[in-house]
Amino acid sequence: MPFADGLAALPARNVLARYSHVTLAFANPDAGGNFVINGAMACAPGPRGATTGLAALRDAVARVHRAKAKALISVAGGVIPGCAGDWTVLLQPRSRDAIVAGIVALADEAGVDGVDVDLEGALLTSLDQAGGYTPFVAALAAALKRQGKLLTCATASYEGGMVPVTALRWFDYVSVMSYDAVGPGWGRPGDEHAPYDKAVADVKLWRDRGVPRRRLVLGLPYYGYGYGGYAATYAYRDILATFGAQAAADVVGTRCAGCGYITQNGPATLARKAALAREQAAGVMVWEITQDTEDGQLGLAVSTALASRRGD
Repeated sequence: MPFADGLAALPARNVLARYSHVTLAFANPDAGGNFVINGAMACAPGPRGATTGLAALRDAVARVHRAKAKALISVAGGVIPGCAGDWTVLLQPRSRDAIVAGIVALADEAGVDGVDVDLEGALLTSLDQAGGYTPFVAALAAALKRQGKLLTCATASYEGGMVPVTALRWFDYVSVMSYDAVGPGWGRPGDEHAPYDKAVADVKLWRDRGVPRRRLVLGLPYYGYGYGGYAATYAYRDILATFGAQAAADVVGTRCAGCGYITQNGPATLARKAALAREQAAGVMVWEITQDTEDGQLGLAVSTALASRRGD
């Protein structure tokens, strides 16, 4: 879940208990590669732009642990905030050790069970082309392994946005962001943003790229996009509150180029995707849990599907 929504927004323990891992997002380094300075987080914008305090992060980690789940912290993010240092500079050989040490220090001080790397899009591509991404991941994996902590990543499935094959071996889990085929300002008007067929294709893509089933995680959206007079983005809970039973479908309105519609995943589609992940992957991840209803209706549909008998 994102710091920007406030760590106090974590769901109740019985809802959190449906998840084996909860990732808190996002933390970024300062120009020196530090994630924590004098006991405070260097760059982790929270509600209304204020930097998230380390005490609030520790409290959120404790709540996750009380729900019997593992807590991870995610670094970077799809949009790097202005308070962050330049990742392109920080992952160069002369500064790589410093940023790895900074992440390990953050993991220690926050008390998390692992770290998620969420470098995306053009930044990911430039880092890889400069030769900095895979050596950074390898060094971070070695440092975290010495402490018994996990290393995971989130990746898109389009050219220019995929974690390089050379880095895949270092991650305990590879989470595939199988959504955003269309969104505000991109994609083909009238399309769905996260159809079931995309999930099928993405699982195959990453299996073909060498990620074994035991480490592959399928990403599911708990949000939707609106067009033609609807709001640009919606949490599922808001779609349900505003449109009622229509939220159970994957479309509100008429889906076509130039039409007014909202494209989301209802509980049935999420359960179907979870069944796919049960058979062909290690499980699912979601973006993100606070967008579910207060009683966790989507999480219940997903966890029920995952709990069904796994195929051979």
